[in-house]
Amino acid sequence: MKHEAILWLLILVPAAAGGLTLRLQSVRAILRVLCVGVGITVALGWYVAGEVLVSGPVSASAEWLYLDALSAYNLGVMLLIYGLCSAYAAVYFGMELREGRLTLKQARQFASLWCGALAAMTLVFISNNLGIMWVGIEATTLLTGFLICVHVTRESLEAMWKYILICSVGVAFAFMGTLLVGASTRGLGLPAPEVLLWTHLHAHAASLNPVWLKAAFIFLLVGYGTKAGLAPMHNWLPDAHSQAPAPVSALFSGFMLNTALYCVMRYVPIVEAGTGNTGWGLKLLVGFGLFSILVAAAFIVFQHDLKRLLAYHSVEHIGIITLGVGLGGLGTFAALFHTLNHSLCKTLAFFAAGRLGQTFGTHDMRKLSGAMRTAPMWGAGLFGSLLALIGVAPFALFMSEMQILKAAMDGRAMLALVLFLFGAGVVFVGALGHAIPVAWGKAAPAVLPGRIGILETLLVVLPLGLLLVLGLWMPGPLQTALNAAADVIRHAGPALASSSRGTLP
Repeated sequence: MKHEAILWLLILVPAAAGGLTLRLQSVRAILRVLCVGVGITVALGWYVAGEVLVSGPVSASAEWLYLDALSAYNLGVMLLIYGLCSAYAAVYFGMELREGRLTLKQARQFASLWCGALAAMTLVFISNNLGIMWVGIEATTLLTGFLICVHVTRESLEAMWKYILICSVGVAFAFMGTLLVGASTRGLGLPAPEVLLWTHLHAHAASLNPVWLKAAFIFLLVGYGTKAGLAPMHNWLPDAHSQAPAPVSALFSGFMLNTALYCVMRYVPIVEAGTGNTGWGLKLLVGFGLFSILVAAAFIVFQHDLKRLLAYHSVEHIGIITLGVGLGGLGTFAALFHTLNHSLCKTLAFFAAGRLGQTFGTHDMRKLSGAMRTAPMWGAGLFGSLLALIGVAPFALFMSEMQILKAAMDGRAMLALVLFLFGAGVVFVGALGHAIPVAWGKAAPAVLPGRIGILETLLVVLPLGLLLVLGLWMPGPLQTALNAAADVIRHAGPALASSSRGTLP
């Protein structure tokens, strides 16, 4: 009963906080209530996720709500990012308020949608019913879309509608895939309320109709892949990231993309078991992952807008995670580890981009030069996060990428190995060519003074410190959590799978 109550509170607390913000008459009070609501949700979520990783899955409401190692791990990472982004939102919009660029109406819009999006993302992770999981993804599209245009401009409205239209088409594909998964159960005699329960589908996966299941996975991969930002369905992503306020961009890239990719991961063990563990579904993931890496590499070289540059890094790293899952075995462990690393790194990068944009009055990297001199703390945060994003040692992203390379070598996926290295090499050179002038070039004049408080310092030091520590040492509980989550996805026998469990070298 205790766990059942917590699962429901994970949805109800942020929803209630969002509703309360619509009644408040002070912008500062709105931001405080937002942070308190998110903080309570983070505490409850981490508690129940820890219980799951120690004692096993929990369920509620006739198994329609369900939390296992995979969802608990992703929920924990999502809440970490949401907590950081909420603290940063208080800093970012506090500056907007002092400069007279944030109205009460805008604050209410942001806070209510922000809390609603937290409830929707949480619903995705605690849903055992794949149809309800789809509803959660659709809700995140509608809620986060209007976060893009908190500050209404022609460009932000265009980005919002582009995001909503493209992602709605993608989610419609995912809906068709969900229906086809239900059709694949015909003949099993499952009661109607249980047809889309993940636990039941997983238990009967070998008896599902493989033709329907393959068709379903294609629709699901295209549909959820659109929301995740996989190429070639990524067109909405650069515009949305560049036009949204920095806290929203950080959340989009830091975890909303991973939420959609989590939905694909949920189907992987069902599809592989239902198609005879031939690696059919994994090969599709490898193909989409490699294509995303190569497309992102081509665009990163020619970017001038800092937030668009970071958006294409999102396309690249979502591709890397997808590639890791597709390689199987150690690659699955590395992909989940990379999820955490990328979320921390990209969150910090957008934090820095937002505050530097406020300081310099632009996101044009040609006018942001010398950030390390003009705004040392945020300049260091941006430079450090860009180094981590391109895989510089000893940051944690270097370690997870090395594990993915090892998974490719162990599975003898030489073409994937070569293409991954080529794409990563292009990104390394291109992004470093942007990062050095921004950090160390001739100092550009500041529009606003770059005052740094204790909270802002922590928002730089904490993510960057974690990325360094995790690159050098992995705590035992984290390794256990990663292996338990990876075990939900991976399976014996796929052609591209390598060793079954992961550790840091």
